[in-house]
Amino acid sequence: MSATSASHDARIAKLTFAAVYPSYLAKVEKKGRTKAELHQVIQWLTGFNEKKLQELIQKKVTFEEFFQQAKLNPNAKLITGVICGYRVEDIQNPLTQQVRYLDKLVDELAKNRKMEKILREA
Repeated sequence: MSATSASHDARIAKLTFAAVYPSYLAKVEKKGRTKAELHQVIQWLTGFNEKKLQELIQKKVTFEEFFQQAKLNPNAKLITGVICGYRVEDIQNPLTQQVRYLDKLVDELAKNRKMEKILREA
């Protein structure tokens, strides 16, 4: 079981999506993927369209606020594996798990996985 500490969970909750987003974008673009593909992955997980995503970035919402507004994809539970030393399917804190789902999807995009695999369609 991957138990994250309370301080780790609190730190993640208070991070702003706007602060992390440029890192996501740089990571995927460095590997030849596009901003559009990154947004497709984020939309699949959260339900946020382009307009909503930009609004959340401009408002500098925390990850806690970000995921409170999200409509998590029912297939998100199919996201498995290790990210940042934690096995995502075993993370107990729901918010930390959701943030790690997003990290994992970005990681898969950067590793050039096929979009249908990333979006758990096949």
